[in-house]
Amino acid sequence: MIKNDVIGEKAAEERRMILLLGSVIFPFLTITIAVLLGGVLGSLDVSTVVFIAGAILLVLVLALRQYGLAVALIIFAHIYIDWYLGLEIVVTAIAVGLFFLLCFIRSPEYPRVAPRSLWLWGLLLIIGIPPAIRGAQSHYDLAFYYPNIFLGTLLMYWLGMLVASNRVHLRTFFQILSTLGAFLAIHTIIQNATGTIVFGSAHIDAYLTQVSHYDLTSYGIPRPGSFLINPDWNGTFFAMLLFLPIGLFAEATSFIQKILCIIEVLLMSIALLLTYSIGAWIGFLAGIIVFMFIMKRGRYLIRLVLLPVLLIVSGLIIMIAFPAQLNLQFQHLSNPTEVSLRVGAWQTAINIIHAFPLTGIGLGLTNYLQAADPYRVPAQYLPLSHPHNSYLELGAMAGLPVLIVFLALLLLALWQAWRNWRKVDAGTRYLLAGGIAAIIALSVNSMSINAWTLSPLAAIGWVILGAMSSPLLAADKSIG
Repeated sequence: MIKNDVIGEKAAEERRMILLLGSVIFPFLTITIAVLLGGVLGSLDVSTVVFIAGAILLVLVLALRQYGLAVALIIFAHIYIDWYLGLEIVVTAIAVGLFFLLCFIRSPEYPRVAPRSLWLWGLLLIIGIPPAIRGAQSHYDLAFYYPNIFLGTLLMYWLGMLVASNRVHLRTFFQILSTLGAFLAIHTIIQNATGTIVFGSAHIDAYLTQVSHYDLTSYGIPRPGSFLINPDWNGTFFAMLLFLPIGLFAEATSFIQKILCIIEVLLMSIALLLTYSIGAWIGFLAGIIVFMFIMKRGRYLIRLVLLPVLLIVSGLIIMIAFPAQLNLQFQHLSNPTEVSLRVGAWQTAINIIHAFPLTGIGLGLTNYLQAADPYRVPAQYLPLSHPHNSYLELGAMAGLPVLIVFLALLLLALWQAWRNWRKVDAGTRYLLAGGIAAIIALSVNSMSINAWTLSPLAAIGWVILGAMSSPLLAADKSIG
C-alpha cells in the first residue's frame, strides 16, 4: 500500500510538471503556428492568424482533457479577441460551450458542482436587465455590460469551481495563470522597449496614436498597455496576478519551482512598474498586507521569511535596473491634477446616485458620457464615460440594488474561500492566501479604475474566486 502511494505521488508530480511545461510551451507554440500560417496564408492579417492558431490549440487541449488549461486559454483569448480586437462576446460564447461540456461529462476527476449562492446570482441577472436595456445606445454598450459583467462573471466563477476540484488542480491552474501573467509581462516589456505591440492591430495602433500612447503628459513618456490597451488596466492585471506566483513560491518545495516563481514575480513587477499605474501599486500593497496577515501564525511564519526576502530582492533589482522609471513613478504620484480629476469623477457619480438611487441612469459608456453631464462637478474638468470606480459605476449606472447584490456576491465568495482556507492543509493555504490577496488587490484597485466592471479583469477575478471557493476543495480527501 505504501509503495503504491509513493508511486502514485511520483506519477502525479510528473503529470504536474508536464502540464506546467505545457502551459509554458503553448503560448510560444501559438506564436510559431501563427508565424507559419502567416507565411502560408499571407493574405490574412495577424489577428486572424492568431485566432486560427488559438482555435487549433483549444481543440487540442480539450482533446487532451486539460480543462484547467482550456479555461486559461479562454481567458487569454477573451483578453485578445473579445477585448483587444473588439469582438466583444465571441470567446464568451466559447466559454459557454466549455461550461456545458464540464457539466455533462461524468468524471471523478471533474465532479459536478454549483455555486452555493446561485439564487443570488439569479437575482443579479434579473435586476440587471432593466439598466442594461435602458443604457444601451449601441450594440457595443449592450455587449459590454450584461453578457460580460453579469452573465459572463457567473460563467467564469462557475468554471473556476469546476476546474479546481482538488489541491492538485488548484495548484496547476494557478501555475498556468502565473505563466499567462509572465507571458503578458514579456509582451509589455517588449512594447515599452520597441514601441510596437507584437500581434497588434492597426486599429488599436491608430487609437494609441490618437491618445498619445497614454503618456505621462508632463514628461512625454509612453505607457505600455499590452493587449489590455490602457496601462491602468494593464497595471491592475499585474497587481492582481503577481500574488499567484507569490503563493506558489511559499507553497513550493522544489528549488526549480521556486526559481520559476521568482522569475514570474520579477517579470510582472517590472511590467507593473512600466505602466506607471498608481492605483495598481496601491492595490498591490493592500494585497501584500492581507497576504502577510493571513499567513502570520505558527509554522507559516518560518517559511514566510522567504517571502520578504523575495520582495526585497525583486525591489533591489528594479531599483538598480530602472532608476529613471522609479523616479517618474514618484513624480506621477505627486501630480495633483490626476487626483483632482478622479475625485471629481467620484463626486459626479455620487450626485447621480443621489438623483437615481434605485434605477441608475442605465448601463452604457456612451449613455453615461451624455447623461452624467448635468451632474458633473467642476473638479471633473473632462467628460468621462465612467467614474473611474467600479462600485460607484454600478451604483450610478444600475442603481444601489444592483451594487448591493454585487457586493454581497463578492463578499460571500471571499467568505467561502476563507472557510476553505481554514479547512485545508498548510500547502493549500499558501495557494488560497495568494488568491485571496489577488482579489483584495483587484478590489482595492477598483476604487480608482473600472477593474471589476472591465470584462477581462472581471473574468480573471471571478475565475480565481471560483477556484478558491469551490466546496470540492474542502472536501478533497488528499488535503489534510
